[in-house]
Amino acid sequence: MNWVWLAIAIVAEVIATSALKAADGFSKLVPSVIVVLGYAVAFYCLALTLRSIPVGIVYAIWSGVGIVLISLVGYFVYRQALDLPAIIGLGLIVAGVAVINVFSRSGVH
Repeated sequence: MNWVWLAIAIVAEVIATSALKAADGFSKLVPSVIVVLGYAVAFYCLALTLRSIPVGIVYAIWSGVGIVLISLVGYFVYRQALDLPAIIGLGLIVAGVAVINVFSRSGVH
């Protein structure tokens, strides 16, 4: 269940961050409410995850997957370009998260 909480935290954070762009400095009500609720859900679920998985592992996965997903949202929703160095960097982040999950004994699997 810990990995489910982490997945929910990641998705909620990506939704909140996407809405943060749409909130336009908290000047638009609906996206602003989505931001606050999304971050609240994200941090609650993240806290549940930390009950049994080390904080460094959780944060590496949460931030790494979140970076990749929000970059994809930026590309597809907000038409923000990703150049080759950005794509390579995102690939390295994915590789790092994969190494942690496959080879590290620090996390609970």
